[in-house]
Amino acid sequence: MLIEPVAIFRSPLEGKFGLPRQAGLAPSLSGTVVLEAAYRSPEILRGLEEFDYLWLIWGFHLNREEPSARHAATVRPPRLGGNVRMGVFATRSPYRPNPIGLSSVKIEGIDASRGTIEVSGADLADGTPIYDIKPYVEYADSHPGVRSGFTDRVGWGTLEVSVSEKLRRSLSPEDAMALEELVSQDPRPRYQDDPERIYRMTFRGRQLCFRVTQGRAEIFTEDQ
Repeated sequence: MLIEPVAIFRSPLEGKFGLPRQAGLAPSLSGTVVLEAAYRSPEILRGLEEFDYLWLIWGFHLNREEPSARHAATVRPPRLGGNVRMGVFATRSPYRPNPIGLSSVKIEGIDASRGTIEVSGADLADGTPIYDIKPYVEYADSHPGVRSGFTDRVGWGTLEVSVSEKLRRSLSPEDAMALEELVSQDPRPRYQDDPERIYRMTFRGRQLCFRVTQGRAEIFTEDQ
């Protein structure tokens, strides 16, 4: 089966490091779904303004795994410390037989004439190909109170976050909040806990840094 993107995602985050591990974990993070020219018709988005959330079906275009990884039966979820193997179909790992992702994002605005949908809370990097867009409907898509496997037993510890005053002055309040939400999810590999180590992430074309000491992260610029 040959599938082609219907849209491209535009995000402040260009790489994988720093991306939320799931949609909705950084609700202030903004992004834009930009329809491809072949689908840039106001008619194709008619009625979407009546919904609050979308499903995006997309591709892990930043994966650079060996072909054999596509056939791996098990993976090591970060939530389990990266040292416990689970069946790939029991996880949300990006390394799958087919590198396809599924995310629920909030609609913030629609410009049907330009073929764009402003969303928030996405876990997609800039340039991600989107293969389909579907409305989220509560009666069919929400199942409160159900079991969620190992995620019910193992929590994900968050970090306290501060943004340097110099960096905060150069950010909009929305971007500052998004950065705090992103780093609070602790994007470091679970086996790393070096207070001297500096981690780098690209946000809106700028390389930003953070370090973590005793559960608290400080975000700053490269020249600080």
